[in-house]
Amino acid sequence: MRKFIHNIPLLPIAVVAFFLAMAPFAPEPHLWQKLKMLFDGSLSKPVDIFDLFMHGTPLVLLIIKLLFLASDKKKPEEQA
Repeated sequence: MRKFIHNIPLLPIAVVAFFLAMAPFAPEPHLWQKLKMLFDGSLSKPVDIFDLFMHGTPLVLLIIKLLFLASDKKKPEEQA
């Protein structure tokens, strides 16, 4: 899995994560709307659950990639 995430270019995943997390820009982003529904306990329709995963997955991948990049930069310092 780590190799798969390392092979994803940073800029494209960042752009996709930004636009899917913020889409649609008005009245409020779907990701924010679905997260509010999740915490309210009203996220029950399959289409809403799918929407949460569709809008949130690129953002989660970006966060994981950034964490892997940060941990890779710390490894050479620890070995020295």
